[in-house]
Amino acid sequence: MIFDLPTSLEVGGRQWAINSDFRDVLRTLTAFEDPDLTDGEKVLICLHNMYPDLDDMPAEDLQAAFDAAVAFIDHGCAGDGRPGPRTMDWTQDAPLIFPAVNRAAGFEVRGVDYMHWWTFMGYFMEIKDTTYAAILGLRGKKAKGKKLEKNELEFWNNNLSLCKLKPRYTEAEQAEIARLAALVDGGRPPSRGDCRFS
Repeated sequence: MIFDLPTSLEVGGRQWAINSDFRDVLRTLTAFEDPDLTDGEKVLICLHNMYPDLDDMPAEDLQAAFDAAVAFIDHGCAGDGRPGPRTMDWTQDAPLIFPAVNRAAGFEVRGVDYMHWWTFMGYFMEIKDTTYAAILGLRGKKAKGKKLEKNELEFWNNNLSLCKLKPRYTEAEQAEIARLAALVDGGRPPSRGDCRFS
């Protein structure tokens, strides 16, 4: 029924119970954003987070189980299959997301023992007139190559740490960045006396 909040998904001709609380889904989404995880590891994390009885599921049904989980996470709203520009990061934006969702909900959502993912997303979709909604709007404009208005640009520049999405690097990439920084003058910024400025 379209009014029901599903707590099970059909996979391989039978219903499988799912962990439908928003926290379980957010754990999966943050794993999806983790550059240190392979695609295969992300699939396994999703399956383990979603299905409490995963060990009982036949191996031939695992792909269908993953597809059903992704459809559940997407609230059944399949897009055109093409990824859009990245305008949010569940991990980086958490300090902004929860106050915005709490405002839409009218209470602290992290304080309840259980909230269905679709309920959480309903509140998320209703955030407006919040700092996070403004930031999402600015990120969307920049991702589409649109020019920011003067007041928007001022807000962006004054709040870069909130507005700008930070790149995600693997541990290996972070180590290489640190190694290269150490090679360049021991990581210190160059001074005017350095030979490269002469």
